[in-house]
Amino acid sequence: MVTGGASKKRQRAVHTANSPTASSSSRPCAAIIIDSDSKRPTHPNPNPNPFPKPSPTAPQSFNDPSSADVLLRLFVDPSPLDPPATSFSTSPTAQPQDDVVLHLHAHALRRCKYFAALLSDRWQRHPQKDAVRNISLRVPPTPGAMDARIALLELLYNSDLASAITTVSAALDLLPVASELIFEDCVRFCLRFLEAVPWTQDEETRVLALIPHLSEDEAKDLMARVSGASDSSEEMLYGLILAVTHNQSMAFVKAFVAKLLREFGSRELVERVMDRAFQTTFKVVKEAMEEYTSPGVRGNHDETEAIQRINLHTAMTNGKHLLWLVERMIELRVAESAVKEWSEQPAFTADLQRAFRDDAWRNIVPSLPSVLLRCTSRLVNAVATGTILVASQVRKKLVKDWLPVLIVCKDNNASPLTPSNKPLYLDLEETFLRIISTLPMPDAQELLQQCLSFSTRNVEDCPHLVTAFNTWFRRATHPPQAQNLC
Repeated sequence: MVTGGASKKRQRAVHTANSPTASSSSRPCAAIIIDSDSKRPTHPNPNPNPFPKPSPTAPQSFNDPSSADVLLRLFVDPSPLDPPATSFSTSPTAQPQDDVVLHLHAHALRRCKYFAALLSDRWQRHPQKDAVRNISLRVPPTPGAMDARIALLELLYNSDLASAITTVSAALDLLPVASELIFEDCVRFCLRFLEAVPWTQDEETRVLALIPHLSEDEAKDLMARVSGASDSSEEMLYGLILAVTHNQSMAFVKAFVAKLLREFGSRELVERVMDRAFQTTFKVVKEAMEEYTSPGVRGNHDETEAIQRINLHTAMTNGKHLLWLVERMIELRVAESAVKEWSEQPAFTADLQRAFRDDAWRNIVPSLPSVLLRCTSRLVNAVATGTILVASQVRKKLVKDWLPVLIVCKDNNASPLTPSNKPLYLDLEETFLRIISTLPMPDAQELLQQCLSFSTRNVEDCPHLVTAFNTWFRRATHPPQAQNLC
């Protein structure tokens, strides 16, 4: 609005400028009073500014009363929650407590399009040559708002913005004000500075609060740092898992990725990523063993042997990856789909039986049976202890498909010791029998008959088998209870 001469000032709420790093998250509109009075009243010095003061490069310097042609009054607009004023100033030259008056120059202010339009002669009813123009600019009652505006006005006298804006906090304080007053050079520099330097977590929070108040073009580079595609987290986790599982010399990195997976916020996402990695790796193992046992391999003997070696090494390498994945999935309690997949492998387990009956693998990948039995052992133990809950038909198929593989490995002495110095095949035997004990009587009867190979010359050496059969016969003597069920 436009007024003539000095106007009466209302008392305003006290403003405390004690947070130079605070940021305004909105663009408040400015209330302006324009006066063409050529008489320059005496005003107090402006409040001290905590921002670094740039070296002036123009002939006139910031807040120079001797050469100023614009008198800019910054006043704090009271909040609606502030108590009402109880008295009014009667002196035409008295300044409210929160007012800051600056002696500035039109040529500097015109770097802001806001002031350039404001100082245009079109807004002056009776422009006078050499008249001092009085402008009042409203400042929101937020901590640091006054300091940020004074700092920005100082920058109008400095062509080297880089020397004055050297911290993320300063750029965040200045950017909303520069955008409000349309100081485009400052806006561009602040955006370039913020995009190029690291942020603390608190600073990133301020950037996120500021982005909605920027144009799409202004915000695009900042948005690129703080927002990803809808599946970016999944792809990142999947990439990390593939990276660590395919590098055998990165045990410490595997431990780090395992920690990330344990502490990740979305259990659903972790399960999806682990399932994906499991399926991918398991597929490679199955295809390699299928190629190894395939009778369709052609070529001379040396070529055939080389191909078979490659297939076995591929199965061995990816089997180790698979074991790490299985252990992590069980640890994270997201292995239900892995158990179901492991229980639906009649073709794969048949390939393993054919391969392990042949001694060719012993000189190439002697640890391959151990790796695959360890995968089986981890999964069936998780099922037997209730860590993974699956339906009885899944439990039955798990034992039915992998029991023959266990028997072949045992017959060929291809089973190593467990950490407790118990043979791995014995540990698997005990676990299979525990799972069989959870099945319906007809299913348990079918599978127990396949477990007779667990017996030894000395019956006392296979108590787990004795217990399993005794349990089944004890249950078989119980009369049907169907008539007692409601």
